[in-house]
Amino acid sequence: MPTTTSPTSELTLTHGPDGTVVVRLAGSWKLESGLPSLVDLERELDSADGARVAFDTSDLGTWDSSVLAFLAGASKLARERGIEVDPTGLPEGLRRLLALAEAVPEKEGVRAEKEDDDEFVERVGEVAIETERLFRSDLEFLGQVVLAFGRALRGKARFRRSDLALLIQQSGFDALPIVTLVTFLLGLILAFVGAIQLQTFGATIYVADLVGVAMVRDMGALITGIIMAGRSGAAFAAQLGSMKVTQEIDALETMAISSMEFLVLPRVLALFLMMPFLTLYGDAMGILGGAFVGVTMLGLSLTEYLLQTADAVSMSHLVGGVFKGTVYGVLIALAGCLQGVQSGKSSSAVGDAATSAVVTGIVAIIGACGLFAFVFYALGI
Repeated sequence: MPTTTSPTSELTLTHGPDGTVVVRLAGSWKLESGLPSLVDLERELDSADGARVAFDTSDLGTWDSSVLAFLAGASKLARERGIEVDPTGLPEGLRRLLALAEAVPEKEGVRAEKEDDDEFVERVGEVAIETERLFRSDLEFLGQVVLAFGRALRGKARFRRSDLALLIQQSGFDALPIVTLVTFLLGLILAFVGAIQLQTFGATIYVADLVGVAMVRDMGALITGIIMAGRSGAAFAAQLGSMKVTQEIDALETMAISSMEFLVLPRVLALFLMMPFLTLYGDAMGILGGAFVGVTMLGLSLTEYLLQTADAVSMSHLVGGVFKGTVYGVLIALAGCLQGVQSGKSSSAVGDAATSAVVTGIVAIIGACGLFAFVFYALGI
């Protein structure tokens, strides 16, 4: 008497007095719980002496289309072996559904051919639909942020100023140690790379030009942006994702408080306000890193190095770098908040949202940096 079970369903095979194979279905049969295998039934039919299959559903609980799928498979196995199927033991609804499913037999090979022909088209269609859905969702989010900014400019946005002050501290002052370390080392590395080439021509003084222009024009804003993407962007996504899991965002909406104004707007404002200062600070640390190499290894005086840097770096370089850093800050905040708002309602989804926020933020920064390089070159800046 073989018995096969899934988490909620049970299948038992017995033999009647006349050799009839009795298929007993018990428990709750649901698609999400999986289906018992047909292997045991196939083995029983191969060794059966009788010419009939009957069903016992007296202990069958709740069921869905999974029962019909199993019965259709069992009926097909029996027909292939010339064994009669007796459906009288099935509920009336199941008998009608089984009769309907078997009314027009499926042509052999049609399913496999259709799957082979349509698999690629189906995948392309699914990707296109998902891409369109994500694009619409991202565009809607961006529009809501713009509207929230408009309300903030009119003084009508609803968010706590204490939250904005805390976010400014977390996104700005608390980030100074890591920004100091990374930008100082970057300036040091740029100085080393430049010195190796410039020493060949006896022009080590121009290491100051290289480090100063590179840091102020591009690298200071870029590296600071990448640091903040990994730090604040991931934090924003994790915070908002956790709020979605605990239904705090739903609670705000229920109280007619816009989550865009209360949660997203302060985070975007915090990075918008702090990234210019962090960029300037990163520029200074990078220049000090280059000065450290110039003074300790290239025989330059600190005054000479700083004067050379001041001559090389123009106001357009400084303003352009600060502008880039500000844009990067907005992109990081938008990427982090977007992934947090779109996060699923599970702990693993929050982690995925944080990872996506970092990746999206860095990709957005690199793309914007390339666009700025082209535009600034075209403008002669």
